[in-house]
This record gives sequence, C-alpha cells and structure tokens, in this order.
Amino acid sequence: MLIIISTLVFFGLLVAGLDVGFAMILAAMIGMLMHGGIDLVMAPLTVVSGVDSAALITVPLFVLAGEIMNRGGVTRRLIEWSTAMVGHLRGSLSQVALMTNLIMAGISGSAVADATATGGILIPAMKKEGYKPGYAAAVIAAGAMLGPILPPSIPLIIYAIMANLSIGKLFLAGVVPGLLLFFGYMAICAWVARREGYAAKEAATWRERAVATRGSIWALLVPVLIILGIRSGFITETEAAGVICVYALIVGLAIYRDLKIRSLGEVFLAAGKTSAVILFLLAAAGPFSWLLNESHIATRISQGILSLSSDPLVILLIVNLMLFVVGMILEPLPALVMFVPTLLPIQAQLGLDPIQFAMIVVLNLMIGMLHPPIGLLLFVTGAVGRVPLWPIAVQLLPFLGWSLLVLVLISVFPGIVTWLPNSF
Repeated sequence: MLIIISTLVFFGLLVAGLDVGFAMILAAMIGMLMHGGIDLVMAPLTVVSGVDSAALITVPLFVLAGEIMNRGGVTRRLIEWSTAMVGHLRGSLSQVALMTNLIMAGISGSAVADATATGGILIPAMKKEGYKPGYAAAVIAAGAMLGPILPPSIPLIIYAIMANLSIGKLFLAGVVPGLLLFFGYMAICAWVARREGYAAKEAATWRERAVATRGSIWALLVPVLIILGIRSGFITETEAAGVICVYALIVGLAIYRDLKIRSLGEVFLAAGKTSAVILFLLAAAGPFSWLLNESHIATRISQGILSLSSDPLVILLIVNLMLFVVGMILEPLPALVMFVPTLLPIQAQLGLDPIQFAMIVVLNLMIGMLHPPIGLLLFVTGAVGRVPLWPIAVQLLPFLGWSLLVLVLISVFPGIVTWLPNSF
C-alpha cells in the first residue's frame, strides 16, 4: 500500500506540472511519513548520497565535450563526410542523417543533443528535397537514439555506477547492439526510399571522399580515442572524459576555428544546465530508492516477478514488457534511476550476465524515446523541424519495430552483448 500511495502521489505531482525530480523527492517524503519511525532527515541525506560518487564526474565532462564539439563545427563536417560516404545510397539524405548520428553518438552520448544538432540542418534539407516532413523527423529521431547506446553513453555510465559495473565494459557492450540498430535503420531507409521514390545523389569520387575524411578526421577520432584509451588501461574512464574535453577545445579553437573564445561561456553554461538536470534526477531518486529498500518493497517486487516462472527467458520477457510500459510513461533517466534497484536482485537471482542485463534495461528504456505518449525524441525533432507529432510517430513505426527486434535478439542471445567486452 505504501508504494502504491507514493507512486500515485508521484504521478499526481507530474500531472500537476511539477518537475520530475521534485516530484520524486516529495513522493518519497510522504512515503517516509506514512512508514513511521523514519526521520525526515533521511531525505536530504539520501539526496546527497545519490550523487556521492567520484565516477559521476564523467557525466558533466562527457556532456561538456559533446557540447564543445557540437559548437565547434563538427556537425557540419560530419554531414559533409557522411554525404561523401553514403550519399550515393538510395534515400541519400536519410542515409546521411543516420551516418552522421552514428558518429555523433560517439562524441556526445546524448540523444537530445544529437537530434538537435543534426535535425536543425538535415530536417529542412530533407523537406526541401521532397521527403515527407514526418519521415524526415523520424529518421533523425531514430538515428539520435544511437547516442545513449554507443559509447560514451550517459545512461550506461549511470547504470554502471548504480550496479557497480565497469563503465568501460558497458561501453564495449553497446557497440554491437548499436551497429545492429544502425544497419537495420539504413535498410529501412533504403526500403522507404524505393517505395516513395526518394532519389540518391551522385557517388563521390575517392578523391572527394579523401578530402572529406581529412576535414573530419579530428571528429572521427573521438570514439576511437575513448575506447582505445580506456581498454588499453592507459587512462581511466574519468581521465578519458577530461582528455576528450581538452581535445575538443583544441579542435574547436585551434584546428576547425569555428569555436570562439567569447562563446565558451555559453558552451559551459549549456553543458552545466544539461549536467545539472541529469545529476539532479539521480540525486532526487536517492530518497525514493532508499524508501524502497527500507520498506523491502523492492525485494517484494523482485520476488513477485521471480515467482511467476523459473525460466530466465520468461522472466526477461516479463521485465521487458514492464520496462516497455514504464518507457511509455516516464522519461528514460528517471525510469533508470527508479527501477534499477528493483531489477538488480532479479538479475542476481537468475544468474544472468550483468552486462547483458544492463544493455537490455538501457536499450528498452531508450526505445521509450521513440514512442508516445512521452517519446522525448518525438518532441525534440518535432520542435526542431516544426513537424506535428502524429506524422513522426507513424513514420517511426518501422524503426520502432526493428529496435524491438534487436531488444529480443540481445535478450535471447547474450553473446551479442558480451562478446566484445569479453574479447578484451
């Protein structure tokens, strides 16, 4: 009864228009009062403990690096490089959008940042060439979802800290699922282009591709530097985030020169706002998670799910269905910090690989950004491209279907996720 009332209070506050973080804190405090014998001083203490981890410094650093690269001329150069590489494929601009988002995913780790950066340029360009506005926005939304799956993913960092897993291993675990999503999305774009008659551009010459690569090489190296630096043991995840920030500043100020010193204040402010939102959500989940543990509700929920079947695949199906419903109601990060403490005992009881389970949870919640009613990427691409939400949702259906199929594949075949981390 306690968790039901706290949850109803939480959703009631959301409907009333209160911020997600404050709604979680107030709902947890009401739950503490109802529980009895709990001093309300635990609320601020658990808020602080929610972000009391040195590893969390990677979040604002990677956010800052992505912001610097986005403002430093990287997006335009990556679009030029992608056009040279895949512009000759059927549905060229949609393929360019996906390729650009694939590389951007390895820089910012944020779906919203990638959708804003690429959508502002490519949605108007696609509409100008006769692409349906809803489809143009849907392609950007699908491509932007690669950001939280591929390294340096912010949700993977948060999950790793909450579950005490290696950030580097989770980064590697996202590579194969991310590439599966990417190639599936490209196939969908080719199929839609054939059906709708979207033309392809003339193939670039090898010389033109070499020129585009030379102009974009500094941006293309970022994902490589992150992965190789961490996995070689030369630098830690936190050090890698700091190094990439310095690298991004050098590239933006001295090499591309699109970033001006006078605009650094705006860059740091924007990165600070984004980081504050992420860290505040994590801190706000502290009292709620503590209440779940103190009242043993998380244990009861996990035991209830485990009692339904002894087959790990059946349990995974139940967990996936639960998370899919959660993704329809909550944004990914609040859902992540609220439900991971409940799900970890299930993973431990079934003996599932923690890396595989992490990817299942994160991918499922990220898929929530592609479908209504919350569908964060629907709202972002709709606002950036000035497109109504319903046409975007309809055009996203094939991409959503493929995303769910990849989720099923990594649930049934753990090697898809674990092969790369284990290879290192």
